[in-house]
Amino acid sequence: MVTCGNQVRGFIIEWSADCNSDGIVDYGQILDGTLTDVNADGIPDVCQAPCVPADLNNDRSVDGADLGVLLSAWGPAGPESARADINGNGIVDGADLGVLLANWGACGEAPPWATVVQWQPDPAVVTDDQLRSAIAATGLPWRVRDAGTQIEMLLVPPGTFQMGCIFESIDWSCFSWELPVHQVTLTNAFYLGRYEVTQEQWLARMGSNPSGFQWPSAQVPIDQVPRRPVEQVSWTLVEGYLRATGLRLPTEAEWEYACRAGTQTPFHNGSTDDDTLGTLAWYWFNSGGQTHPVGGKLANALGFHDMLGNVFEWTNDWLGSYSGAAQTNPSGPASGTYRATRGGCWNDFSLWVRSSSRSYGVAPAPTGDRVGFRVARNP
Repeated sequence: MVTCGNQVRGFIIEWSADCNSDGIVDYGQILDGTLTDVNADGIPDVCQAPCVPADLNNDRSVDGADLGVLLSAWGPAGPESARADINGNGIVDGADLGVLLANWGACGEAPPWATVVQWQPDPAVVTDDQLRSAIAATGLPWRVRDAGTQIEMLLVPPGTFQMGCIFESIDWSCFSWELPVHQVTLTNAFYLGRYEVTQEQWLARMGSNPSGFQWPSAQVPIDQVPRRPVEQVSWTLVEGYLRATGLRLPTEAEWEYACRAGTQTPFHNGSTDDDTLGTLAWYWFNSGGQTHPVGGKLANALGFHDMLGNVFEWTNDWLGSYSGAAQTNPSGPASGTYRATRGGCWNDFSLWVRSSSRSYGVAPAPTGDRVGFRVARNP
């Protein structure tokens, strides 16, 4: 086949290229938005080598050749050097060099259970430079689908944060079950569901739908009902789903770290103003007394939707009192009466619908239409 190319943003576009062998020319799919091309090199992100974005020459290895590309582009990023701007902050600098060095050597592979959707974090979604750099430094793809369930998952990089109620909101003070604030370090990257598990996803695996909100309403048309979060699922029932899929629940620390996405404020938009919560969450003042299809509110800086509001989310931890001591990879008490749920729900005031708030009495077996879950998985 004779191919012809076109120069765009410093790269050669092969107009007949079909890297994913779906019978459709790649560049046409990039133009119509079917495939993403965050680094604008004319190659769909799903087809990039596993070291993307550190593998700047696509030879499945990060080495001196890539270092040369990066150093030659040092300074403000332009069309010719867009790819060397690994963290997408508009400048090729030490942060990009750090990512490249962290990935030095032969390329790793995507997790065996995952279908890669996008290797490089999208700056329009992961808006924080440091978070993008931390994700890129893992050498793992940012956005994937679990092959068994087709649940979309995003990578959460390792890091250290302050867990608990750091700042009060305007309307509510900190409560004892959110204190004391303590330092937590998570040493391993993990994947977390971009959205709460939906009724459609639960039904596909479990064969029946336990949810209370299975019907359309004035706010939720009938075709959107399957995208409502599954609820009326006990912790014990969720365990059955997890055994069937190979997924897991996040720990409380993993959940709060992912929810905060680098913030220390009560709400993951960086605000202490309870009146801003309506843009982030379905809760008492805007839910209309019901759940809503996932993804309808603004995401946090890691790309996760509905971590606040809609439904409470089960975690894997037993609920217990915090210690003020610094901790590494905490997993909660060894036993207890209640499992911890996080995030608040459609029926709650803002004191529950914030990053640090914890449930205070949800037993593993009984549940109601306020409790659902979000899945996690190790790479």
